Amino acid sequence: MSTTIRNQGGNQANQAKDQAGQAADKGREAASHAGEAVSHAASAVGQAVSQKASDVASTVKEKAGDFASAAKDKASDVASTIGHKAEDATTAVGHGMQSAATAVREHTPNEGMLGSASRNVADAMDSAGKYVEDRNLSGMMDDMTSLIKRNPIPALLLGLGVGFLIGRLASSSRS
Repeated sequence: MSTTIRNQGGNQANQAKDQAGQAADKGREAASHAGEAVSHAASAVGQAVSQKASDVASTVKEKAGDFASAAKDKASDVASTIGHKAEDATTAVGHGMQSAATAVREHTPNEGMLGSASRNVADAMDSAGKYVEDRNLSGMMDDMTSLIKRNPIPALLLGLGVGFLIGRLASSSRS
């Protein structure tokens, strides 16, 4: 009987050992599956984070483009407003020059050398006033550009001379 009990005990131990081995194999298999699941989950999270980052970057890029477009539109509007005001100012200056020419004619002698000189000054002021009023700032810039293109060397020399005079004035004002 003791042999039978021993055999039963041994069989039970072997069965327990086999079951433990099977449980260990199943545990390893479960751990492997869990590792794969974690890997897939991590990959999915990585892809989700990457997609979210891409979406955020796209949104930021879109907002920056919108901001730049709005800033460009605003700058264009401001430049247009300044341009219109400058055109209005040149028209006013031209009209003022014509008015000044009329005042010179009215308040200076009509005869003699002084009368002739005042008439020439009034005519020149009237002509310049009409030019400024008619051509406005953009027309004067076009005329200046074409004059410089036709006479580049005298324009360069004139620019250098004006720059020299401005430099001399600036250096004498510091002293």
